[in-house]
Amino acid sequence: MEERKALNDRIKILKFKLESLLDITLSINANCPTEELLSKYESILRENLGIGKILIYKRSETWECLLNGGFPKSMEKIDVESSLLGFEDITYVSADMGFDGVDIIVPVTNNNEPVAFLFIGDIEEEGEGMSPVLKHLNFIQTISSIIIVAIENIRLHKESLRQEALKKELELASRMQKMLIPDNRHMPRNPDFVVTGLYYPHYEVGGDYYDCIRLSETKTGFCIADVSGKGISAAILMSNFQASLRALFNADTDLEQLIHRLNSIIVANAAGEKFITLFIGRYDHRSKVLEYVNAAHTPSVLYNTESHEVVHIRSSCVGIGMLDEIPSVKVSSVTISGYSKIVCYTDGLSELKGDDGLDIGTKEIIRHISNMEPVEKNLQKMIRFLGIPDTNPYLFDDVSIIAADLR
Repeated sequence: MEERKALNDRIKILKFKLESLLDITLSINANCPTEELLSKYESILRENLGIGKILIYKRSETWECLLNGGFPKSMEKIDVESSLLGFEDITYVSADMGFDGVDIIVPVTNNNEPVAFLFIGDIEEEGEGMSPVLKHLNFIQTISSIIIVAIENIRLHKESLRQEALKKELELASRMQKMLIPDNRHMPRNPDFVVTGLYYPHYEVGGDYYDCIRLSETKTGFCIADVSGKGISAAILMSNFQASLRALFNADTDLEQLIHRLNSIIVANAAGEKFITLFIGRYDHRSKVLEYVNAAHTPSVLYNTESHEVVHIRSSCVGIGMLDEIPSVKVSSVTISGYSKIVCYTDGLSELKGDDGLDIGTKEIIRHISNMEPVEKNLQKMIRFLGIPDTNPYLFDDVSIIAADLR
């Protein structure tokens, strides 16, 4: 009779374990939410196995308390890295270990890496129904592993969906931002003034911007700008800047006043967290006069093909949004004599490294434009030589260029 009773008890236990595993597996396959899986798991351990208290620490991006059934809140603040990573096997906790109320620590691993730790406390050693908990530790470890891996897969799936949604948003933002950059087919192309641009964002969206605006029959405005920082916030500020510039820039705008007004707008919108460096020019095709301001931007390069003179157009005031009020803005001008070229660019170009490990600065610009070829061909050759955007290992930023042939 005793042997029969023992056999029946073993069969009952096996049936319970199989049914529990089947229930959990079916719930996982049915894509039950994390809360429901944890509820089933807690019920198996507390109600069926007579465990009074359980607590789970789970690793995702960081270690977190996933479930606390019966332990005090203070147990949810354990430093897992320093206190638990040393437990590689099921461990019976002694009083001197410092885990109050914990009887057993059950590590859960996946691919030999710790992914969770289960605390068990207040065990019913003998009771009706299931046999003592200590005999079921391997089963507890197994079902815990199944639950933890399933919950992590749920988290990763949600993260994948979130990343996919973010990717689509970034792709849309990238397409919208590129719409702000003028197409070369729509740039001025006349005997006196030919403009070309190149834009290579390092990420989906960036903080670089250039533009070319026909201001009148004889005047054309052009600019290049770079927002400090990267990402969505830089792109949003740049789109705001583009709208403001196009609303304020015309054939008769005083460039000094334009810089001050743009500064006020960016200070208000960026709240001092970002600023914009800017080169802006206005070319009069009839008088051959180029007016310009460099607001803390990289120095533009002006090259005269007849005299072979190279002029670096350096900063004449601080960047837009750096200060609440710009102390002074110097507007400069130059009269173009003969065939000249101007190249304006962002620091993603000038900060590329050369063979000597130093920033190339304007060296490659000067080398490639020092000839009689159109500046568009010069830039195409330079970009290929520098391996932009695919093969240069030092490319860590957006690269934007706007250049013009001036006659």
